[in-house]
Amino acid sequence: MKKCFRYLRFCISEAHLLKIGALVFVIGATVLPMLAAASAQNNDIRDSVVKIYSVQIEPYYYDPWSLNRPTFSSGSGCVIDGQRILTNAHIVSDHSFLQVRRHGDAAKYTARVIAVSHAADLALITVDDATFFKDVVPLRLGDLPEVQQEVTVYGFPEGGDTLSITKGVISRIEHDAYAHSSIELLAVQIDAAINSGNSGGPVLVGNRVSGVVMQYLEDSENIGYMVPTPVIKHFLADLTDGRHDGIPEDGIVIQSMENESLKKMYRMQRRQTGVLVLNVLPGAPAEGVVKPGDVILSIDGQPVADDGTIEFRSRERTSSAYLVQRHQIGQKMELEVLRRGRPKKLNVNLNRAVGTLDLVARERYDVRPTYFIYGGLIFVPLTQNYLMSWGQDWYNSAPKNLVALYQYGQPDVQGEEAVILSKVLPAEVNSGYHEFRDLRIVSVNGRQIRNLQELIRAVEQSKKKPIITFQSELGLKIVLDRARVESVKASILQTYSVPADRSDNLLKTASQGQPVTPGRE
Repeated sequence: MKKCFRYLRFCISEAHLLKIGALVFVIGATVLPMLAAASAQNNDIRDSVVKIYSVQIEPYYYDPWSLNRPTFSSGSGCVIDGQRILTNAHIVSDHSFLQVRRHGDAAKYTARVIAVSHAADLALITVDDATFFKDVVPLRLGDLPEVQQEVTVYGFPEGGDTLSITKGVISRIEHDAYAHSSIELLAVQIDAAINSGNSGGPVLVGNRVSGVVMQYLEDSENIGYMVPTPVIKHFLADLTDGRHDGIPEDGIVIQSMENESLKKMYRMQRRQTGVLVLNVLPGAPAEGVVKPGDVILSIDGQPVADDGTIEFRSRERTSSAYLVQRHQIGQKMELEVLRRGRPKKLNVNLNRAVGTLDLVARERYDVRPTYFIYGGLIFVPLTQNYLMSWGQDWYNSAPKNLVALYQYGQPDVQGEEAVILSKVLPAEVNSGYHEFRDLRIVSVNGRQIRNLQELIRAVEQSKKKPIITFQSELGLKIVLDRARVESVKASILQTYSVPADRSDNLLKTASQGQPVTPGRE
């Protein structure tokens, strides 16, 4: 508009002075309403951004019946359609109390969670008091922005209590690990100033939301990341049936094929590109359809490069996982593979959510730890949460055998999880084992176990056997007398202030006589 004014002023000559009045009238009737609309639009954006106050209580996985102290944090969010507030999952995870406050308002309103995707680090919350949404214009979602496109970031970062607005540009778009879930999804890197408290705030191109701030790179200058609109729209579309199913995965373990000798070995033609299938995880959607030794040439008709990437926009590439993750749970995906030198088309029903096929569960939220105590021995499924008991540097400080399971372990059968003896609550009945900890248990009384539920069944269904023997992965044996264990069960729990010999989810399972699968999110 400023260029237009300069151009008009430059074009006016003495011969046109008589037309100035008419021109001013036209400008007043046309331009001023546009400016007023732009001003109102800016106000609407600010009014649609909220500050979120969260009280969070995380479980203490090393004493799995206990909770850590409450922590107080804040984040940002924005109002979208349906009186919903879009924000990050990590702002509301493990929360005990939520409040929100509008920009320019002193009042805080109690909020509640509608839905959460921990995999995508997204959440929807709302306020039941309808006055909170009075005169608020919901923000609308835009498209995936272009690299070098200018964006505006709204939020409530540390250093003040009022709304902060910063600008930056899109610097990179590709798959990256989301800090909240450790899952690689499409992510957008921006160079706008982002600090703690910005999380959950909208990133706008013009007046449309192009993403939600989720994390920033420590020890760097202005390198932040946002959840882009394709991931947000997937989350919202998933909820249209009233249920959150998650982001699908195919369960295929692949290797790049950039080496010519490797390509020749699998009979690939000169112009063919693809990735080699090393394994298909048990229980995976691709199990029984895709076979080790297949070469995946394309997904849904899009060629897969030798390095495992695909072109998602002209001259822009990202992981081929993008083509899997854009589906909803229950949808079919078409693969073209090369099997023994011959092309073959396959259909895979994507019926499993990302993370549900892991041997060691990634970080869990909004669920209490699962545990079982027998004779003072504490058995738990190995999870990332348990490893994080060793602090922020857990990857280096946690036991190496457990970290290796997390990093490289793969299940042999569907539903397998690594069961470990985490530690021993010392008592006379378990004398000689007090120092045992962090051992993977693989059998009970010679019966192989694949998860904690199988361990419990092996113990409780062999009541006629007077001796219980637990064996570790390395062959170490822990032998207990059943009668003595039963006689001191109550006193051990009382001594160590443990409410029950197993977690609530296992108590419910025992009463219902049904197996339980711990939540992955």
